[in-house]
Amino acid sequence: MGARDQEKSYDPSVTEAKWYAYWERLALFHADPALPGDPYCIVIPPPNVTGSLHMGHALNVTLQDVLIRYHRMLGRNVLWLPGTDHAGIATQNVVERLLLSEGIDRRTLGREKFEERVWKWKEESGGFILNQLKRLGAACDWERERFTMDEGLTRAVREAFVRLYRKDLVYRGRYIINWCPRCHTALSDLEVAHEETKGGLYYIRYPELSGRRSVVVATTRPETMLGDTAVAVNPNDERYAGRIGATLRLPLMNRPIPLLSDEMVDPAFGTGAVKITPAHDPNDFEVARRHSLPAVRVIDDSGKMTAEAGAFAGMDRFACREAVLESLRKEGLVEKEEKYLHNVGHCYRCRTVVEPTESIQWFVKTKPLAEPAIRAVRTGETRIVPPSWERTYFDWMENIRDWCISRQIWWGHRIPAWHCDGCGLTMVEVDAPDRCSSCGAGNLRQEEDVLDTWFSSALWPFSTLGWPDRTEDFSRYYPTSALVTGFDILFFWVARMMMMGIAFTGKAPFRDVVIHALVRDAKGEKMSKTRGNVIDPLDLMERYGTDAFRFTLLALAAQGRDIRMSDERLEGYRNFMNKLFQAGRFVRMHADGTTARTLPPDLSVVDRWILSRLQRAIDEVRKGIEEYRFNEASSAFYQFTWHEFCDWYLEMIKPSLLPEASAETRENQRAVLLHVFETILRLSHPFLPFLTEEIWHLLPGERGSILAEAYPAANPEWADVDVEEDMGHLMEVIRAVRNIRSELNVPPAKRVTIRLKGQPEDLAFLRDHEEIILRLARAAKVEHRGPEYIPVEDATAVVNDIEVCLPLAGLIDFRKEALRLRKEIERANAEFSVVSAKLGNEKFVENAPGDIVEAHRIRQGDLEQKLDSLSRNLELVTRYLS
Repeated sequence: MGARDQEKSYDPSVTEAKWYAYWERLALFHADPALPGDPYCIVIPPPNVTGSLHMGHALNVTLQDVLIRYHRMLGRNVLWLPGTDHAGIATQNVVERLLLSEGIDRRTLGREKFEERVWKWKEESGGFILNQLKRLGAACDWERERFTMDEGLTRAVREAFVRLYRKDLVYRGRYIINWCPRCHTALSDLEVAHEETKGGLYYIRYPELSGRRSVVVATTRPETMLGDTAVAVNPNDERYAGRIGATLRLPLMNRPIPLLSDEMVDPAFGTGAVKITPAHDPNDFEVARRHSLPAVRVIDDSGKMTAEAGAFAGMDRFACREAVLESLRKEGLVEKEEKYLHNVGHCYRCRTVVEPTESIQWFVKTKPLAEPAIRAVRTGETRIVPPSWERTYFDWMENIRDWCISRQIWWGHRIPAWHCDGCGLTMVEVDAPDRCSSCGAGNLRQEEDVLDTWFSSALWPFSTLGWPDRTEDFSRYYPTSALVTGFDILFFWVARMMMMGIAFTGKAPFRDVVIHALVRDAKGEKMSKTRGNVIDPLDLMERYGTDAFRFTLLALAAQGRDIRMSDERLEGYRNFMNKLFQAGRFVRMHADGTTARTLPPDLSVVDRWILSRLQRAIDEVRKGIEEYRFNEASSAFYQFTWHEFCDWYLEMIKPSLLPEASAETRENQRAVLLHVFETILRLSHPFLPFLTEEIWHLLPGERGSILAEAYPAANPEWADVDVEEDMGHLMEVIRAVRNIRSELNVPPAKRVTIRLKGQPEDLAFLRDHEEIILRLARAAKVEHRGPEYIPVEDATAVVNDIEVCLPLAGLIDFRKEALRLRKEIERANAEFSVVSAKLGNEKFVENAPGDIVEAHRIRQGDLEQKLDSLSRNLELVTRYLS
């Protein structure tokens, strides 16, 4: 027996790096389109090049790895394509901070030199996360690794942009966009994170020029009133009947502005009158278009007030808010002020409050692209799993707004448009033109803006496979089989990939879109740096091993339900890894190179039972994976392996492996044991890649990688419902005896007498397999009694039509046991009173954290059951004392 065989527990730190290097050395992750097998392809959601592994990545990659290894073992031609996203704003921020630490401003450096520094940073530090994915076991084809700004993807981005432009689906225009004063760039609606913020609602009087009356306007942003060009009311609002068309004086600026009517105004908000600031509000911008109002920009790109703000020019926008209010109060124009809770948009990268700003930007017309993407899901070309997310997808797609795709940063795909300084023509081309196609001038300027990062990401499923060329990879693997992603990027990314995939290839990019939930902490709280509850997956892998970590994620990954990660669950599944490792040691003790690799013709009832249960487990695991119910698949495997194979089967077959058993019995038993255990390893390899590879190579015989083995398929010939039922009864009888022994504190070493009461036909199977009951229930003998037997002095339990009786005389000291039970009841009653009192306290229930209240309710139920059991046992014991 070698050194590894002597180890009592599995040490993942020894094995994980070894086996990952082995898989890479054998090129087991490499896809070859020329090989046979139905294609199965996943393109990894590309993590940001700036990123490091977090819990969301860990869950996402684990689910994908299960699918990839599973389909690889099914014999499919599998490709899992990895890569990273250039993450425009995020990466530029990282490098800008790096330069500032060196005392360098990017504007001083210039665009070309800045881009060189970003590429240098990317080569040195970017892509760190991909090595972390290897630590997780990701079976990606690393030879096909892509980057959203590599040469091939850059060509695809230009081609896509030009094609959309020539179909009039890309345009350049003046519009209200979301502007980040910190990042100095436009943001799409999806890049704005709305946060509930405490603010004020201010009621301000706008006097009529006549001086007789005024209109009170409610606003949360008084600083923008300096750019007002009108006040609007709803045409059906009777409060303003006869006043529409009046001229008002804009407070502080003394500019005349009209009072007009527009259906956009909600009469129920504030006073029913709203200020119209076309340059700083998207709704006001549309009103201005309808009424031909001018736009006055009073906040600049840095969040400072412009010269148009008059006396407030140069002030920070928030300081200006206070200054405006102070001036209005002095003039007696503030009618009232209220505290107000409202949603305020923040930049999703730097968390700066976003400023709606009028600007010239590039846009994609999304309505024509959204319609086929909606149809693809409605017709079933693409499934969204779980289907509850379909409604959210449809709601967003059916109300989609044009997509602002230009960003005022330097890092990213520069828009392939050239402006002629001679005649003003804008040319959009894949390759840079030499001269203007209209006037022939050679002084062309390329557009300064870059494309939104999500534009290149939207092309990811087909650009990575070679589009716009019809490559071998594209022909073989597109459309891809599944996309596994979090719900948080359903719109950012999934919807846009659907639109672009259909627009450029005529086919939806995925057959299935699998939406997984969030990973939260043990209390169910969302992880965040501010809460201080962020869990590092690398730390958990270090402490518990990668397979235990992966299995915990899978076991908790129920569709539509967030995952609560806890040390307790990780500890439990690490124990499961050790259990499987120890089972491997047991198999190696008995099987060797001479053990038959085929099943014997004559099988014991125990072997027929485990083989039947194995077929059922195979079916349940495969069904769970196929339906993306990873928790059900892992649970089926766990229940079978720990509770049936390890807890029952290995104990039941020990006599058949002893030297006292006949040679034929021993060899037959070894063959079945090895067959079942090898099947267990193959069944669980997608879940537990490192552990199964390790144990697989420790088993007898010449072996290649377990990943190259066939995935188990259930054999209906081994299914035996009758044997499962009979063995189920036998195990329930043993379990009943064990429970009685435990509840009544019967010492483990004491051999008991078991009386089984029932009809002869119900007891027949138990009689035939009495040896198992004697050994596993620690019994001295088993007696069979007819229905007329009355168990007056026995502890009893009912199993189906059989009553399990344990005579207690001579087993325990009844006085001591009665005393122990009374003390137990006293302690349980005291705790029950405390818990019940808390739950009866309304303040506790209302104010305590939800998980604490729930824990108290569970504990109350457990104590009720415990008290019931203790009382029954005390009643039984006191019968012997009377």
